[in-house]
Amino acid sequence: MVWAVLLAQVLLYPGVPDLVSAVGATTTLDASMWFLAAEFGAFVVFAGVWGAVSDATGRRVPLIVAGALGGAVGYAALALLPAALSLSFGEVLALRAVQGATTIGAFSLSMTMLMDLEGGHGKNMGAAGIAIGLGTAVGAPLGGQLYGVDPLAPLSLASALLVCVALVAALVADRAPERGGERGRIAAALATVSERSVLTIPYAFGFIDRFTAGFFALVGTVYFREAFGLDAAATGVMLGLFFAPFALLQYPFGVLSDRVGRTTPIVAGSALYGLAVVAVGLAPTVPTAGVAMVGVGVIGALMAPATMALVTDIASDSGRGTAMAGFNVFGSLGFLAGILVGGTVADQFGFLAAFLVAGAMETAVAFVSIPAFLRVDVEREASAFGR
Repeated sequence: MVWAVLLAQVLLYPGVPDLVSAVGATTTLDASMWFLAAEFGAFVVFAGVWGAVSDATGRRVPLIVAGALGGAVGYAALALLPAALSLSFGEVLALRAVQGATTIGAFSLSMTMLMDLEGGHGKNMGAAGIAIGLGTAVGAPLGGQLYGVDPLAPLSLASALLVCVALVAALVADRAPERGGERGRIAAALATVSERSVLTIPYAFGFIDRFTAGFFALVGTVYFREAFGLDAAATGVMLGLFFAPFALLQYPFGVLSDRVGRTTPIVAGSALYGLAVVAVGLAPTVPTAGVAMVGVGVIGALMAPATMALVTDIASDSGRGTAMAGFNVFGSLGFLAGILVGGTVADQFGFLAAFLVAGAMETAVAFVSIPAFLRVDVEREASAFGR
C-alpha cells in the first residue's frame, strides 16, 4: 500500500510543467511549484487528523480505505474536470489540496500498520523505506514515459492505483492496539508528542530527508530539462538514479540500525547530505550529475529507516498513529520547503544558487540537530519508554 501511494504520487513529477500547462496554467516553474505545494500543504494540515482519529478509534483499515478512495477521486477529478468545467488554475489547486488531504490518510496509516507489526523496528521501517523508495524509483521513469503518451495519463494511472490500495487494505488484518477509556480518546492520542518531546529529534531529520525529495521533484526536474535539454522520459531516469539506491538500500540499512543503533546511521548520513545535493548542481555533464544523484540516494537510504525506526522506538503502542503522523507532518513540511525555497531561489537567482541554498539548509538543520540528538541520547530515551 505504501508503495502504490508513492508510485501514484511520483508519476506526476517528471513532466509536471507539462501537466500544469494541460490543466490551465500559463507559466511553468511557479505554477509547478504551487501545484506541488498544494498537495503537501494539505499533507501538513491533515496528517495529524488521520493519525489522531486512528489512535482514538483503534482502527487503521477503514480509514486507509476511505483515504485511498478519496485520493482516487481526487486524481480522477484533476484529470477530467479542468477541461470539462473550464476551471481556473486556482480551482485546480483547490482540487489538488483535497486530493492531498485524503491521500495522506492512506499513506501515513499504511506506514503506521508497519509500526504495529512485531520484530525489529529498523527492519520494519526498512520495509517501509524500501516501499517508499521503490514507489518513487518506478514512478519517476514510468511517469516520464506516460507523459510521452498524454500529459494527463499519469493522473489516470494514479487514480487507478489508489483504488487498488483501497481494495488491498480491505483484505489486511487490522493490528492497531485497542484504546483504553481512562482518558478522552482524542486527547490521549494527541498527547503522544507533547509527552515525548524527544520525538522532535527524528522529526527534524525527517524534515531534512523530505526536503531533498521536494527540491528534486521541482527544481531537479526543471533543471535537468533546461540545463541538459532532457525530455520527460530522460528526466524520469535521472530522478530514478536517486530513488533506486534510496529504495534498494533501505532494508539492509534498516537491519543495520537494529544492530548498531540509530545514532551512527543518522549522524553519518546527515553530515554528508547537504554536500551531496550541492554536488548535483555543480556537475558539468549528465553522467557526473547522475553519479551525484546516486550518492544522494545512498546517503538518504542510510538515514531514512533509522530515523523512522526511532519514531517507532519512542512512540507508545497506543500513540503510533499520531507519532507517525507527526513524522509525516514534518516530512511534508520538508518537502514543501524544498519546493517553495528551491523554486523561489531558482526563479530569482538561478539553478546553481538554488542547489547551494538547498545544500546549506540541509547542512544547517543537520548541525543544529546533531548536538541535541547526542545530548538527549534518544536511544536511552527509547529504552526508558519500554521499547
